Amino acid sequence: MEKLKVAFYSLGCRMNQFETSAMEEEFENRGYILSEFTDKADIYVVNTCTVTNDADRSSRKTLRQAKRRNPNAVIVATGCYAQVSPDELSKMEEVDLVIGNSHKTAVLEIVEQFINERRQDKVFIDNIFRKNDFETFQISTFYEGSRPILKVQEGCNSFCSFCIIPFARGKVRSAKIDQIVDQAKILVDRGFKEIVLTGTQLSQFGYDHKEGYLYDMLKKLIKIDGLYRVRLSSMGINEIDDKLLDLITSEEKIAPHFHLSIQSGDDRVLKDMKRNYTVSQYENVVNQIIKRRPDTAIGTDLITGFPTEDEKAFENTVKTVKNLPFAYIHVFTYSQRKGTSAEKFGDTVPPQEKKRRTQIIRQISQEKNKKFRERYIGKPLEVLIISEKAGKKVGLTGNYIHISFSSGKPVNSITKVVLTEVGEEREKNKGKEI
Repeated sequence: MEKLKVAFYSLGCRMNQFETSAMEEEFENRGYILSEFTDKADIYVVNTCTVTNDADRSSRKTLRQAKRRNPNAVIVATGCYAQVSPDELSKMEEVDLVIGNSHKTAVLEIVEQFINERRQDKVFIDNIFRKNDFETFQISTFYEGSRPILKVQEGCNSFCSFCIIPFARGKVRSAKIDQIVDQAKILVDRGFKEIVLTGTQLSQFGYDHKEGYLYDMLKKLIKIDGLYRVRLSSMGINEIDDKLLDLITSEEKIAPHFHLSIQSGDDRVLKDMKRNYTVSQYENVVNQIIKRRPDTAIGTDLITGFPTEDEKAFENTVKTVKNLPFAYIHVFTYSQRKGTSAEKFGDTVPPQEKKRRTQIIRQISQEKNKKFRERYIGKPLEVLIISEKAGKKVGLTGNYIHISFSSGKPVNSITKVVLTEVGEEREKNKGKEI
């Protein structure tokens, strides 16, 4: 029997990318041939995103593209959009299977049942809030360069008024600390130097079990011989207590790069967003980190055009982000999501005004990012070589500066470079090995 070809496409966050990669590995181990999504395949699996209306549209567009490439293919919609809006996707002529996050680890099994038995069931969804245990794939084969991604937590207990993600990912479920350490040791034994920890809200790790929190897990990880660096994904300032703050600002193995979402720079809007902190509280945490570890890169997420963000609130946000030492800002235009508590506010900011505000913040982000990188011109920097492009090695510093340079050293080795030139984009930086 001829082997079937399967193609995957991932939209949205790093965790989706992790899970897509893990699904690819499962299908490949079962004997399927992995194809590019742009090629003709027998099965297309689209790992959808639903964080905004644009994400929903992109997911639907991608599913239709797959069906056009091969009208006889099995088209699978999985991921967050599938979990939150299964009815919308099941009504699409192009879609054969809708598999929510509640069944994501069973995608291979469900697809094979569909192919072999031609079952009539189309939608596979359970109430995500009934999920009490952390379910994940084993060692990830998704890498950013030579950096393996380790998913350690899923779900969020915050329920910000604008956010649909808890309804897509459920409440907090965390991996067992010993399992995380064991997987990290396997990766280190394979020769990897940096591990990226990812989760829906990493700083809520351990909220569901009694084994310990992020602090306790990190204390064990940094003891692993041969592990050069641990990089953390998005955290909330409310979960960063004094112990965790002390650890992440003093331990050299923890990358000085923290993504701390602010979402707005106006206290009233923050309250309406149910963020449960004020601008001054956010500033205090960031300033403490920078004071203790001055080279730290602080990244953030920010939403423009929230329904209660009037012109004065936006001016406050602009002032706030200009004053804070951000290395970069991920800017999102507000998108009303059905089922969130912010829906009661309506969608009051006109689209063109949202666009204008988004452009202003993105311009500030570009300026801040370039200035952050320019601080290190002429300085010797230790980098991990994560890839090779066009005959040049690409190195990554602990504080997330990418540098292209010539070197005879292999990928996944550590070296020192001097940053000689900063590009308009972070991937355009140049350096010289010393």
